[in-house]
Amino acid sequence: MNAATSYEGMKLYQSDKAPNPRRVRIFLAEKGIVLPLVPVDLGKMEHRGEAFTRLNPRQRVPTLVLEDGTAIAETIAICRYFEALKPEPNLFGTTPKEQGLVEMWQRFVELDLLFPVMHAFRHLHPAMAEREVPQVKEWGEANKPKALAFLAFLDDQLAERGYIAGERFTVADITALVTIDFMKLARIEVPEEAKHLRRWHTVVSERPSAKA
Repeated sequence: MNAATSYEGMKLYQSDKAPNPRRVRIFLAEKGIVLPLVPVDLGKMEHRGEAFTRLNPRQRVPTLVLEDGTAIAETIAICRYFEALKPEPNLFGTTPKEQGLVEMWQRFVELDLLFPVMHAFRHLHPAMAEREVPQVKEWGEANKPKALAFLAFLDDQLAERGYIAGERFTVADITALVTIDFMKLARIEVPEEAKHLRRWHTVVSERPSAKA
């Protein structure tokens, strides 16, 4: 276990209820990085308030604010910043080949699982009615089979290796773990027959960082 590295001059604006901030928190926990977390209440629309909008005009969490006031938005952009700041333990790949594979699988999981799950949640969950205007229920339902199709694909892939992008834990596993945990709110379940996916999920859920 690496010794924790503190960056008290930075601030991570985030929400405990949203999946993308959790991706960053897990990434930081894997790195042993500690920095102040600033809660943003999405239910009270704090992300659309004037103060937060000045930090991030896109009004989204997570947003990282550096010591000099620079704001970095978007989950993977924040993770890449910390990968460069503290390269070990490495989570984006070391060799050119591994970096390419990790990036490939990270994008597969984002585009073919995370996005469909988020669309299903945003367009079907009653709590999102005021934030997703208009909610298009047909679009929400249409994304469920897309997510299930990718889960089946991922289960086949995990029959051949231990982790999403290879034989060790990477940022692609973080994205997949957070997405699958978030599927409960979108009312999508991992199929019972997806034994390799379930095995992988049990393993990565036991990592201390998964509690972040």
